Amino acid sequence: MGDAVVFEDVEVPETLLKKRKQNEKAREERLAKAAVARKTARAKRVVIFKRAESYVKEYLEQEKEEIRLKRAARAAGDFYVPAQPKVYFVIRIRGINEIAPKPRKILQLLRLLQINNGVFIKVTKATEQMLRLVEPYVTYGEPNLKSVRELIYKRGYGKVDKQRVPLSNNQVIEEALGKYDILSVEDLVHEIFTVGPNFKQASNFLWPFKLSNPTGGWRTRKFKHYVQGGDFGNRETNINKLIRQVN
Repeated sequence: MGDAVVFEDVEVPETLLKKRKQNEKAREERLAKAAVARKTARAKRVVIFKRAESYVKEYLEQEKEEIRLKRAARAAGDFYVPAQPKVYFVIRIRGINEIAPKPRKILQLLRLLQINNGVFIKVTKATEQMLRLVEPYVTYGEPNLKSVRELIYKRGYGKVDKQRVPLSNNQVIEEALGKYDILSVEDLVHEIFTVGPNFKQASNFLWPFKLSNPTGGWRTRKFKHYVQGGDFGNRETNINKLIRQVN
């Protein structure tokens, strides 16, 4: 048998030991952060789900109350007069040919820069006046819950750092509107439909909707008011039928 070979202990350099410890610490911190993030995400999902449930309940109660008021009015031999609309959906239907400076400026303020652009607008005395001044160039009316939801889910894009970003997940919304307690698409729908306290921020976050032409396109009728069989002006609740055609 030959002599046994003895290896002396190799001393690991101190810098390498420090590096190992740093890497280990960084890994532990990463794992801890990931665990916290998972826990936060779970808690957030619960909040979003509970909110969505409460919104459904709220919408159903509103619907029941509307039916009750209609029945009560009918029983008393009266006409039921619905409450004034809180929100309009406005669609631009004409281009800029022969447009005066004032209406042009208002269309810019409303962010209706192109034909078939659509936006949600809070109904106020000021916005009613603005719409009257640009009426020949737009059509508008009171969107129902189905229209608001379909527009946001199907055509909704957000404005992030002046870029048009798809609403592919709730994180996009939370990062932009979380400070207003708007965390999800359903929060956004609720804020727009009910004209909540942060409607302005929610509406401005939504990039103007790019809609299609209605079946057959905008015809020469767009130079006549809706009540005269044309296309422009206030359609009231009939805007919802048009939204189905252009969305």
